[in-house]
Amino acid sequence: PTYTNLNSLISQVISSLTASLRFDGALNVDVTEFQTNLVPYPRIHFMLSSYAPIISAEKAYHEQLSVAEITNSVFEPASMMVKCDPRHGKYMACCLMYRGDVVPKDVNAAVATIKTKRTIQFVDWCPTGFKCGINYQPPTVVPGGDLAKVMRAVCMISNSTAIAEVFSRLDHKFDLMYAKRA
Repeated sequence: PTYTNLNSLISQVISSLTASLRFDGALNVDVTEFQTNLVPYPRIHFMLSSYAPIISAEKAYHEQLSVAEITNSVFEPASMMVKCDPRHGKYMACCLMYRGDVVPKDVNAAVATIKTKRTIQFVDWCPTGFKCGINYQPPTVVPGGDLAKVMRAVCMISNSTAIAEVFSRLDHKFDLMYAKRA
């Protein structure tokens, strides 16, 4: 991926995070609620973010993805904004922010399906709560850009033990560089 590709993805995530401040929605999520809902203890404050759907403009589908499909997709490693597998960790908290043509009934059904399938695991000392936000403004894309225009999208911010993969990889790289005194 080029820097332009990465900037497009990052801008979609940041735009989704701040959409509730800028636009109207059914279940708006305030930015201060992130800390309240996602950080159980002050020292456990490292978040993972993911975004779905990530569809290129050339490979755009003719039919739009459903709320259930994008919700399932956001838990996949390919949708993560950092290289780690969330299936190897346990979630402490999860915040789903939907944009576009989304109704609360579909969101509740998608979250209920994830809970019943037990596709993701929560730590035993934390309730399996999902914080959900819905914003009616659909995601916008740069004209002529590489991301396809979609009717609905979801951004997830989660607190997961899978972030340990990232830190151990970073620690290993540091040790290698330090050994060479690079």
